[in-house]
This record gives sequence, structure tokens and C-alpha cells, in this order.
Amino acid sequence: MVGLNGKFGRRGFTAAVSAFVLGIGLTVSAPAAMAQDVLVLAAASTKNAVEKLASQFKVKTGTTVTSSFAASSALAKQIENGAPADIFISADLDWMDYLQKRDLIKTDSRVNLLGNELVAVVPKGSTLKPDLSKGGNLADQLGDGRLATGDPSNVPVGKYAKAALESLGQWTAVEPKLARADSVRAALVLVSRGEVPLGIVYRTDAAIDPGVEVAAAFPPDSYPAITYPAALVAASKNPAAVAFLDYMKSPDGMAVWKEFGFVPAPKAP
Repeated sequence: MVGLNGKFGRRGFTAAVSAFVLGIGLTVSAPAAMAQDVLVLAAASTKNAVEKLASQFKVKTGTTVTSSFAASSALAKQIENGAPADIFISADLDWMDYLQKRDLIKTDSRVNLLGNELVAVVPKGSTLKPDLSKGGNLADQLGDGRLATGDPSNVPVGKYAKAALESLGQWTAVEPKLARADSVRAALVLVSRGEVPLGIVYRTDAAIDPGVEVAAAFPPDSYPAITYPAALVAASKNPAAVAFLDYMKSPDGMAVWKEFGFVPAPKAP
């Protein structure tokens, strides 16, 4: 989103995001009306669920939740660079740890919120059955095609994918065929449009795109347990943000997460 990396005021950011999302012009009264808005920066894979949670929260409390979705790495860097936000939801522990080490989140608010699964997806109707066995021939199956997933250097889904393929002894052969996307949703689109024959995404993402189907699931022990932590951003002084974080953790909130395919956060080892 343009301007997120800059150091500017909360009110200006809120107005800009709201105008973009809602497709309306700002009025003189808009800043005052949005003074209580909650600003959420959340992993791309949470988009549909967070938007529904925000809608329900608005009905219950009258408070608007404005969200921006991207790879966890990009959002963490935006927070580090001063982008105003109240809540951060990451698709892995590493990027939340990154902010915590820099005192950019409220540590006592941090919670492991959700879990997910890693799957291989193909365009709808494809007959490709990816070989996810130990020492399998996935690279040969791809032929001249590419495998779409998040960039393993920084995007959580790509990091999980790399770990899984390494565990299966297939990483070295598959790496040259990667289409490195900047988020899991970007990888999903490449598969849905048929631009690549195969992608590695979360099960929740596969469920929301009718243009793809799950061809295989990775063995659960082939990659680190997928964990989505959430926390209040250190600079936030918005009491409504505390309420929204609590709502996302509540039974009503967890029912929404479950509706979109998320599972409870894995227990810490």
C-alpha cells in the first residue's frame, strides 16, 4: 500500500486507507469520525476472516476496523519504519519475534492465535498429482513449469515450503523452478490463473479460491508447526484495539476463524 513505509500520523494513514478501501472521498468530518478506528496489519492469508471479524465487531461496538494485508515480513518492516498500527497478526513466529526484540509490540498482549496446514494446489481440473514423498520426483513432474509459493527468504509460507521440501529431500531439485511470490495470496493467484501448474499455500487459502484444488497435503512432520501470533503494537494507545484483539480470541471470534479453515494454535513444545 502506497505510503505505509513513511513516518506519518495515524489520522492521515487511517483516512488514506479508508478512502482506498471504501472508494469514497474524504470529508471535513472524517478524521473526527474515525478517531476510534482500529488499525490492523495482518498476514495476507487472514484477509477473509479478519474482514468478517471486523464487520461483526462494527455491528457489536460501532467501532470500525481498518486492515491492511500483505506478507508478514513486509508488515513487520512497515511497523519498524513507523507505520501507525494497533494490532499485528503474523503468519509465523519469526516476524513477531523480530518486532518483540525491537520493543515494537506490547509483549504482555502477545498470543498464539491460530494454526494452519501446508498444501500443494493445482489449477481446477488439473490431473497433476504432486509427489510429496521422501526423495520424490516433484521437480521432474513440473517439467518446464514453475512452482509458486512465497519467497522463502522472507515470506512465511515460502519458509514453511522450503522446510518441507528440505525434509523430503526435494529442495535442491525444486528450488530452481520456484516462482517466488511476495505473499501467499500472490502465489495462489498464479495457480488460479493457470500461470503455473503447482503452488504451495495454506489450506485456508486453497479453500477460498474456486480456481484451485488441493492436490496433496504435506506430511505434518515435514515442516514447523504453522503458528499465527497476534499482538498490540507498542505505539498503540487505542483502547478499542484491546477490545478487538480480545474479540478475535473470544468464542465468537474463534468460530469465525474456524469457518475459514483455521485451526487452534499448536501447543508450544
